[in-house]
Amino acid sequence: MALPRIASGDEWLAARIDLLAEEKALTRARDALNTKRRELPMVEIDKDYRFTGPEGEVGLADLFAGRRQLVVVHFMFDPSWEEGCPSCTAGAAERSQGLLEHLAVRDTSLVHVSRAPLPKIERYKAKMGWTFPWYSSYGSDFNHDFHVTLDDGVLPAEYNYRPAAAYGPTWTGDAQPFEMPGLSCFLRDGDRVFHTYSQYARGTESTGGSYYYLDLTALGRQEDWEEPAGRADHVRSNQPDFSS
Repeated sequence: MALPRIASGDEWLAARIDLLAEEKALTRARDALNTKRRELPMVEIDKDYRFTGPEGEVGLADLFAGRRQLVVVHFMFDPSWEEGCPSCTAGAAERSQGLLEHLAVRDTSLVHVSRAPLPKIERYKAKMGWTFPWYSSYGSDFNHDFHVTLDDGVLPAEYNYRPAAAYGPTWTGDAQPFEMPGLSCFLRDGDRVFHTYSQYARGTESTGGSYYYLDLTALGRQEDWEEPAGRADHVRSNQPDFSS
């Protein structure tokens, strides 16, 4: 197992100060990117999406719970599955009550939405001990329209703003329909609801927690794509599964 080079305190401090300059540049670049994200135009939602939750059938506007903003986590849970996706489960396990309360202070609600019927969602939610809001979009176009359920038979399949065919044959034909992860943001202005942003694939890791803590450590994420190589006894794949 390869470890960092051993150095004196003064040598480490000099290298750390050099890295700090790059970190500050990244912070400023991220601030600029966030500004561009906030400057994106928005699209009004004109379809009456219906969801099922513990309180019964609701519309998209109801998911805001009276707040101005809504973040929807697209949790992969196909109607035929008995349990949710392990990767989405890893992310959902980091959704604390404190996070929901902090978002609420800033007039923002966060909910999870899956295509599985509500009884399956409720069983899995109870098994995991989760209390965050989680709704079923079963029978709705919601997942297809936001490109987290890929099925050319319903809508030309695309993911992360690219046609599914661009990812190769495993994304087309008999492989469909299948579920993919994502996150979408909405803004409410009175009774009008607007879609402001969606992110997919690795974009969603920025809204978790574990990866960004691991990025601060000497061993990093301990995944097979990272440099320098050899920083783990057991190299993991780049799938966000923390079950083992």
